Amino acid sequence: MANLNIISFSLKLVLLFIIFPLSTNAATFSVLRYGAKPNGRTDSTKAFSRAWSLACQSRKPATMWIPKGSYLVKKVTFNGPCRSKRVTVQFDGKIVAPPKNIWVIGSSRNWILFHGINGLTINGGVIDARGSQYWNCRRSGGRCPQGAVSLSIDNVKNGVISGLTSINSQQSHISINGCNKMLIQRVTIIAPRQSPNTDGIDLQASTSVTIIDSTIGTGDDCIAIGPGTKKLLVQRVKCGPGHGISIGSLARSQNEAGVQGIVVKDVTFDGSDNGVRIKTWARPSNGFVKNVLYQNIVMKSVRHPIIIDQTYCPGDIGCPNQNSGIKISGVTYLNVHGTSRSPIAVSLHCSRTTPCTGIKLYNVKLSYSKKPAKSFCYSAAGTSRGQVLPGSCF
Repeated sequence: MANLNIISFSLKLVLLFIIFPLSTNAATFSVLRYGAKPNGRTDSTKAFSRAWSLACQSRKPATMWIPKGSYLVKKVTFNGPCRSKRVTVQFDGKIVAPPKNIWVIGSSRNWILFHGINGLTINGGVIDARGSQYWNCRRSGGRCPQGAVSLSIDNVKNGVISGLTSINSQQSHISINGCNKMLIQRVTIIAPRQSPNTDGIDLQASTSVTIIDSTIGTGDDCIAIGPGTKKLLVQRVKCGPGHGISIGSLARSQNEAGVQGIVVKDVTFDGSDNGVRIKTWARPSNGFVKNVLYQNIVMKSVRHPIIIDQTYCPGDIGCPNQNSGIKISGVTYLNVHGTSRSPIAVSLHCSRTTPCTGIKLYNVKLSYSKKPAKSFCYSAAGTSRGQVLPGSCF
């Protein structure tokens, strides 16, 4: 009996350390300790908020720990600034949105928001917004909420997102806004081809962001690069399905920050609607796009592999008979190979009043249905070098 009691006590001690792993000494704060239930049904929002608050207030590097299991979480905001130089969110489990009422998270722009933090790491985990009911509402033209971004990172410096999987967002999966020095690596983003406005990663007003070694398949842009984005590297990313990697749409307003220093390399597009795209509204603007490099790009049955579209005006509302003021210059396409699903594989439709300049096509080889593809250019000037198929307009 004594031996059984010792064994029972030992098992309880082990279980205690699994659930509450040295929270004080190691500055680790488990959401289970504050009432979270890993059953996917019990609202764990308050427990997550409490664990974050304590981790953020810690004077030493701290970890908010989400153990294995499924946790139902409603709209939640994790605010900084934090006391320590780095706070880690260690995901060993899964966060799910409420399953039926699309208004619970959809009535706010953000589902999970991290704001105002210097030194944030998010490791692993799965977030599932269960967006299908929201998409169905949008398609039916019914009364729908505005829809939520699954994971929003706002005004964060020195941030890392590593190994995260995002499934079935209502709107965009990940939004990076007003950030500086962000690394996004080994993320997986999944939503059906028909899901509306489910961008993979949206960026704006952010500097020194790196997105590497990731797979994005969704119903809209795999990556959308918005105003004020500078020094962005996208490398070893697979995109498809989706609308490609897009700069824009830009020129939503007259006064808009420019986009510059963009490098997209070693990327594969598989069955996407677009490959590398720059898209601007046909409106006056003082914005610009400059110093962009697309290098070592593979196109597999992409509808529009290379496209600049400065005539964007959906529904002819707010911009008919106007010209885009966005100045596009210094865009290089280097080693772009593969297949197009449309006969025009290279389309450079620039603004009549603000022509594109400094476009470079170096070693581009794109075919259409095992035949030569075509190019279309309007108001675009540049140079070509090496083998360029379809033939350059310059």
